[in-house]
Amino acid sequence: MTERAVEFPDRRGSILIEDVLTLEGRRDIFIGDTGLIEAAGEGIGVSCRSGAGYRIPGADLLALPGLVNTHTHAAMSLLRGYADDLPLQDWLSEKIWPLEALLTGDDVYWGTRLACLEMIRSGTTAFADMYFFMEDAARAVADSGVKAVLSYGFIDLCDPDRREREIAATERMIKAIRSMGNPKIQPALGPHAVYTVSEEGLCWCAEKSADEKIIVQVHLAETEREVTDAVRQHGRRPVRLLDDCGLLSPRTLAAHGCWLDQAECALLGRQGVHVAHNPASNMKLAVGRALPYPWLRDAGVNVTLGTDGCASNNNLDLFEEMKTAALLQKFYWNSQTILPAPEALYMATAAGARALGLGNGTLAPGQPADIILLDRYAVCNTPLHNPASNLVYSCSGSAVRTVICHGEVLMQDRIIPGEEEVIRRASAAAADLVRRGPGGA
Repeated sequence: MTERAVEFPDRRGSILIEDVLTLEGRRDIFIGDTGLIEAAGEGIGVSCRSGAGYRIPGADLLALPGLVNTHTHAAMSLLRGYADDLPLQDWLSEKIWPLEALLTGDDVYWGTRLACLEMIRSGTTAFADMYFFMEDAARAVADSGVKAVLSYGFIDLCDPDRREREIAATERMIKAIRSMGNPKIQPALGPHAVYTVSEEGLCWCAEKSADEKIIVQVHLAETEREVTDAVRQHGRRPVRLLDDCGLLSPRTLAAHGCWLDQAECALLGRQGVHVAHNPASNMKLAVGRALPYPWLRDAGVNVTLGTDGCASNNNLDLFEEMKTAALLQKFYWNSQTILPAPEALYMATAAGARALGLGNGTLAPGQPADIILLDRYAVCNTPLHNPASNLVYSCSGSAVRTVICHGEVLMQDRIIPGEEEVIRRASAAAADLVRRGPGGA
């Protein structure tokens, strides 16, 4: 594979996308050198052309706000396909955890670079991540050009000494990310789950989130066992435990939520918690229940979309995730009308942007210029009776032609600078990780 020459605009310059199809009709979109959309509307390109440093003809394209992946473990791209079709506990204890124990910062850097490459190729401009060696992950995100909210996976296993080490690691990560001065990358808290973090650890994360005004990412009610174990050990279900620790707030992004009951959905709504739906991972790991989307929606919860990590999905394509989410909800609730295409599209764009504090996820003046351009005449977009329907039920990330993140073009006509090196280095890191693992050569 040889990268062909494609002209990329100056990352500090202005861009005019001319006569592009959007969900609201044809528009011109003018992006200023601040990375924000300065003007959008029919015919506004005439007055903006003289100030545009770069012009993108949009007649054959369909513009959409950048997709937002609200739950993943990016560096697990190195484990894609390493262990599949196993019972959950065997998958974790015999395959995933032993390799994760051997990870290095360099592994995480190249695994995150690979994940960012995949996300750019499939139209994702921002993501929320929870993993380890997050300073290295932050460097990878910066080098890729996407946006991310990064949290260190805080796991103290109710050990006071380990808790102090996890607190120190979290504080180092927050300091390191802030010292980068990169507005595209923000730190977050990452208490893994109620079964891996003590109440003291959960309370510390809640207090730190409130003091620092930063997001908390947490796994919540993913499996039935998580709920029954919490009741047995703490006398409370996971949602009530998190609430008692002060962890339910508008800064909280809870992943999975498959085993929430109706009262818990109402509580999450009252507290302003955001919930990340991960349908492909939940189905593949057979958690036994679908996210109660109708209860969350009726409670006013902002429901977003995530892929989870590549070891349990096995890709990061949010177009595929939109379709999976819509079909799973219809199947589980035996209703053809639940989660229609426009709602699934909202989950992957505006809802995700709102959860991560990245604007309102629309193509409107004053909003960040996080824009993806799809091939209007791709087979999946032909015919185009209903663009939202095509985007959710027909398209995959392969229809994305160009990706713009905060005014910077990251992919132009399917070309991403440096792609070959990322694939080569990530492949080598994955092979070396497996060699170091159990049974490796």
